[in-house]
Amino acid sequence: MARIVVADDDVDIRELVEFKLSTLGHDIVAVADGAAAIDACQANRPDLAVLDVMMPGMSGLEAVRVIRNDPSLADLPVILLTARAQETDVETGFESGADDYITKPFSPRELATRVQSLLSRTQ
Repeated sequence: MARIVVADDDVDIRELVEFKLSTLGHDIVAVADGAAAIDACQANRPDLAVLDVMMPGMSGLEAVRVIRNDPSLADLPVILLTARAQETDVETGFESGADDYITKPFSPRELATRVQSLLSRTQ
C-alpha cells in the first residue's frame, strides 16, 4: 500500500503505530527522532510521515518545517502525533505545516482512519 515514516522517541508508541499501520498493509520505516525521520524521507520518499512533536534533538515541529522547505518533500503529507493538546499547541502544529494533528493518548483505530483518509486525499 503506502510507505510511511513513523518517528517517535517512545519505543512503545512507535511499535504500536508501526504494528497498527503494518496490519493495514503499509510499509513502515520507524525511527526515533526528527533528524532520522528527515533522513528516511530524503533517502526514499514515503507517501506519509507520522511524527511525534517532542523528541530529543530535532522535534517533530522542526522536522515538518524542514520537510516543507525541501522541494522534493514539500507536498509530503504529515501527521503530528503528540501529548501536547493545548489549543496553542495545535495551532503551532498546523502553522508548522502539518496536515493533521492527533493527541496522545490516541485510539489506534482513529489513527488508522486518519492515515487512510489523508492518503486517499493525496494519492
